[in-house]
Amino acid sequence: MDKTFALSAFDALSQETRLDALRLLIQAGPEGLPAGEIGERLGIKQNTMSVNLKILTQAGLITSTREGRIIRYAASYDAIQGILLFLMKDCCGGRKDLCQPVLDQMRCC
Repeated sequence: MDKTFALSAFDALSQETRLDALRLLIQAGPEGLPAGEIGERLGIKQNTMSVNLKILTQAGLITSTREGRIIRYAASYDAIQGILLFLMKDCCGGRKDLCQPVLDQMRCC
């Protein structure tokens, strides 16, 4: 991951609805959710949600798959991992013990 990609991702996540949508899609797992369901769960109108999902897609944070008339969105776990690794690359001036509590909390599975 390079700095340009990271900046694009951070820019996309700097808005509350987009951050909420990405967190929802991360929770949904690799199968993702239909666009309409994302908007319903977040209480966001369809046209507003569509714009925000497009921005997240353009930033590379989510992917979309058409299933007939439905568009299903899913988190791009590779991109998310890339951002986390970008942030943690030079962790704590080489003192990995300072980062370990954060890394331990990130282990979800």
